[in-house]
Parts: sequence; C-alpha cells; structure tokens
Amino acid sequence: MDFRSSDPPAGPREADILPQTAAAAVKVVIVGGFGVGKTTLVGAVSEIKPLTTEETMTRAGVGVDDTWGVARKITTTVAMDFGRISINDELVLYLFGTPGQERFWFLWRGLFEGALGAVVLLDTRRLEISFDVIGRLEERGVPFVVAVNSFPGAPEHPLEELREALDLPPAVPILVCDARRRESSRDVLLTLMRYLHSQAATQEAM
Repeated sequence: MDFRSSDPPAGPREADILPQTAAAAVKVVIVGGFGVGKTTLVGAVSEIKPLTTEETMTRAGVGVDDTWGVARKITTTVAMDFGRISINDELVLYLFGTPGQERFWFLWRGLFEGALGAVVLLDTRRLEISFDVIGRLEERGVPFVVAVNSFPGAPEHPLEELREALDLPPAVPILVCDARRRESSRDVLLTLMRYLHSQAATQEAM
C-alpha cells in the first residue's frame, strides 16, 4: 500500500516566515502584575499566532494569588507568552510576556536573559503590584518604559502623578495605552525602541 500523498509537505504559514530583509532581532520582555494585560498586548500586536501558556485557575491559587480587581479572570499565564512584530523591514522584535503571579516569578530570570529592554504594564486600580516589578528591573539594570493600560472604569491620574508615585526617573517614558488595540500596543513598543536608541546614543557620547 502506498501511503505517499500528492499534497505538498506542511510548513509554516507565509505570515509566520521571517522577512528576508530582517537584519536585526531584539528581545523585549512584557512585565507586570497579575491581570494587567500582558497576554492581551502580545496577542494584539503579534504578527504571528502568539504562543501562550494560559491555564485555567484552580482552587490551588485560592489564598495565594491576589485577584483583587480581577476576580472575573479565570485563566493565568504559567510560563510565558511569545509573539513577534516587525517594526520595519529590518528590525524585528521578539516579545516575551512574563507570568504575573508572584509564585511564578522565579521564571523571570530566564526570560530576562538577552533582553534589550522591557515594557511595564500598569493597572491603576492595583498600582501597588507594580513596585516590586519595577524594582526587579532596576536591580537587573534592564531599561524599561511604563505603559498604563486603560481598563474601563479604572481611575485616571495625570502621568506625572503616576511617575512620582512610582518614583520613576525623569528620563523613563510613561504613556497610556489600550493593550487590546494593535496600534496602541505598537506605539508602546516604538516608544521603548526610541528610548533604547536615546540611551545608546547618550552612552556613546560619554
């Protein structure tokens, strides 16, 4: 019996193939507390089908995971999210979303390796969960920008007030975004790229 098929062998979708013009690839990490929108941002902006490791939340997390403000959330990232976006014909960003629950933060070390920069996503309803996140980035010396995810009904604060509350240096960009929208999420990544470029230029001038 001949099991050979006349169909061509399966391969990657055309949309998933890295452009031949790509000359540089940059690893970027999307960080933040539980339920701030990291998986949503990666999924919204990725030009390939994102890889997610979301699992249904179980009773094991009761009393362990802080779900205040996101009580309706039924899934959580247990390892990472992964996506890709071409900023232009030559520059490609590989996006790695970290798990938000503190019991999975031990995975951050591996995800940070080789990362050129990071995006910190904030939820103004739960601003306090961002302090440890920012502290970890500062300890590792990872440059980052802060993006305030605009959840419906969330309190709105002037960005400079948020900067002061988070004790951010004046040079660190902070902006508002909607992680559900591709254009808004892409603007966040472009802001990070401009910030990294300006930092590199400053270091070269020293």
